[in-house]
Amino acid sequence: MRTHRALAAAGAAVAVLGLAAPAAVARDGMNLSPSNVVALPNVIARGGQLTITVNNCTGNATASSDAFRTIRLRTGANNLATGRATVNRNAATGSHSISVVCGNGTVINPTAFTVIGGVRGGLGGSSSAGATPTDVAIGGGLVALAVIGGGVFWMRRRTEKHI
Repeated sequence: MRTHRALAAAGAAVAVLGLAAPAAVARDGMNLSPSNVVALPNVIARGGQLTITVNNCTGNATASSDAFRTIRLRTGANNLATGRATVNRNAATGSHSISVVCGNGTVINPTAFTVIGGVRGGLGGSSSAGATPTDVAIGGGLVALAVIGGGVFWMRRRTEKHI
């Protein structure tokens, strides 16, 4: 009985290895073309930096888009090509494509990333260049009220008798 179990386990192991080996050999021998163009972040403001990656890319590689200038990608381990691109300050808002040309072919992602309008930081939601006359009047009134209140408080403290 033990012999039957051992033979069944050995047969199953050989079957699994036998089925997996041709797939591995076929993949190594196949002429793969570039695929899976990914841009991160996929939503970005004008002037931001994108990281672009492409699978199965060999040889010299470049990435281009109407939202950034053409860049050179570096090919690393497992034929993964990567690079960084800076989105133009005048790029149109909306979806943009990325075209990648590798030594072994070309691939295009038609909706790789989306450009949003730039953010105006540091203004606190203000769009005016300075204080308006209303702002000056309110501030001046608050300062005058504080001076009068402080004067009244000081005058009352002066007239109290101390023990």
